[in-house]
Amino acid sequence: MQPKISIENLSFTYPDGKTALKNITLDIPANEIFMIFGPSRSGKSTLLRLLNRLSDLAEGSQHQGSVRFNGQNIFAPDVNVTDLRRRVSMVFAIPTPLPGSIRDNLTYGLRMAGIRDTHILEERIMRSLKQAALWDEVKDRLESSAFALSGGQKQRLCLARSLALEPDVILLDNPTSGLDPLSTATVEDSLYELKRRYTIIMVPHSTQQAARVANSAAFLLDGELVEVGKAPQFFMRPKDQRTEDYLTGRFG
Repeated sequence: MQPKISIENLSFTYPDGKTALKNITLDIPANEIFMIFGPSRSGKSTLLRLLNRLSDLAEGSQHQGSVRFNGQNIFAPDVNVTDLRRRVSMVFAIPTPLPGSIRDNLTYGLRMAGIRDTHILEERIMRSLKQAALWDEVKDRLESSAFALSGGQKQRLCLARSLALEPDVILLDNPTSGLDPLSTATVEDSLYELKRRYTIIMVPHSTQQAARVANSAAFLLDGELVEVGKAPQFFMRPKDQRTEDYLTGRFG
């Protein structure tokens, strides 16, 4: 099967001259939870941001190589970047609800996309909240402020906001870093259901989380791809000594 995302010889340099990624080649299958992990400053978040061209916001940065999403090069001149970011949606480590109600948060992107039909809006609200395992907790207070939610609920609301736009791929940049263990488990449980419909690419909070949740994983070190493989074999019997050293806590 054609990979959902195919990365070939990808390098990225920030405006200050720092090379964050070095010649990355990687295929990401559809309908998997794909973990990208490694120590701090290994290029994980940079790689995520490249996948929907949020990297464009770093004016003066440079990239080489290609990223193909459903077979199309995302850096081609005719690519609609707004549409790309809808189809390859990012959820950040720190949840950032929009001002307004829970309902406002979920319908903002839909209305920006030109959707006005009340029936469609309500259906998307319910479905996205259910997919993010938040519906039962907020269904009776959709008009309440999104800022009144707990940290874990805010994170799941941001996930639901992305899901409401019906993306193909969800990028999760350390989405449980600030959550308590119960909220983390709730988010992780929702991922197992979501992968049936979406491709999930995630920078995990820890190697333990990566091992728990991943279908496949890639280990980055100093901007280079060290190893990629299928879980659980990847975590139990890594091929590269550097991967084993990191997984066993010898560095990082």
